[in-house]
Amino acid sequence: MSNRDMNNPAMEEEDEGDVFLGESDVLHEIDVDGEDLPDAYDEDDNDNDNEDEVFDENDDSVHTFTGHKGELYALTCSPLDPTLVATGGGDDKAFLWKIGNGDWAAELPAHKDSVSSLAFSYDGQLLASGGLDGVVQIFDASSGTLKCVLDGPGSGIEWVKWHPRGHIVLAGSEDCSMWMWNADKEAYLNMFSGHNQSVTCGDFTPEGKLICTGSDDGSLIVWNPKTCESIHVVKGKLNSLPLLVFTCCCRMLTFGFHVGHPYHTEGLICLDINSNSSLAISGSKDGSVHIVNIVTGKVVSSLSSHTESVECVKFSPSSATIPMAATGGMDKKLVIWDLQHSTPRFICEHAEGVTCVSWIGTSKYLATGCADGTVSVWDSLLGNCVHTFHGHQDAVQSISVSANTEFIVSVSVDHTARVYDTSEFQNKME
Repeated sequence: MSNRDMNNPAMEEEDEGDVFLGESDVLHEIDVDGEDLPDAYDEDDNDNDNEDEVFDENDDSVHTFTGHKGELYALTCSPLDPTLVATGGGDDKAFLWKIGNGDWAAELPAHKDSVSSLAFSYDGQLLASGGLDGVVQIFDASSGTLKCVLDGPGSGIEWVKWHPRGHIVLAGSEDCSMWMWNADKEAYLNMFSGHNQSVTCGDFTPEGKLICTGSDDGSLIVWNPKTCESIHVVKGKLNSLPLLVFTCCCRMLTFGFHVGHPYHTEGLICLDINSNSSLAISGSKDGSVHIVNIVTGKVVSSLSSHTESVECVKFSPSSATIPMAATGGMDKKLVIWDLQHSTPRFICEHAEGVTCVSWIGTSKYLATGCADGTVSVWDSLLGNCVHTFHGHQDAVQSISVSANTEFIVSVSVDHTARVYDTSEFQNKME
């Protein structure tokens, strides 16, 4: 009511008492279907609406990819195109998509089981996908066109890696073997046999001359990729195995173990190789972390801090003046190690288990993915958390940093991939 109406005595009189409508006051009758009427107010519905609003407010991502219909396991960012990302998961599918371009996405030909691993070649031209169906598929990274299907392993693919200077692809399998192919020629090169359980992790050394693999049998093997021969087999003393016969390239080769060294007593989950190809760091189900000299095959350091399985290990960038490594475990810890003294520099607590870790380029910052759905950025020189990104509604399975280091991409059990802006975390190692 306006001020003019409030000061009008006649209006005050009309407002007093009940007001009734007569038939003469009805202008027009409209038939209304009951289905067209709004639902009655529901307090529970209102609460759900509020929850959605809170979720949106707590989503720090600058881009969300929702093309998958199942849990996401695999993730990789292109080494050249800072916007190109590949993701794969439990819906048996892999997608190529671009950060900041919601209109561009390529669904790749599906595997017959979950996509467990993805990797771009060193030049960004090719993408490899490994599936629990036991095959590796090779795609043109720019178009998503399938180039070839590489088979051989008798069980699921655990991981895929590329040679650092060529289109040679490597894959570890649940059937205890490792396979190598030439992707350009679509040709089988070698099959490596020596582990007696699933080959859970592995890679070429950065110089490309050797291969390191870890297994659920608790061993690490250093291989010659040309001859298919094992150079060193590292196995814990408590679980040392008898002499094994290795079958490789239709030849029988016999090698002994380096026994007596302190090493993992349970299966390896993860490994990483330092930039000069001299050291391999590995994490295990038993909570232990060990460093092996790749040249000698000797365990040179044992890092003790974790009390549960170690899910991720990473050496610091080569630019670091202090050699460091980062390890994350289900004991809710990120540990930043001083490798000169084999001691923790910092122990960084999380709300839940740490599932993945990645250094942000050559900066002093590193990122962790957590089972509570968060992605956190840490200053490795100070040991403090500088930012925590929210958005996922379930555990983060993997993280990857874009080629220009301006974005972190994460994939989760919640069926989504999310992108977070990390452009402010670019300070170099001091």
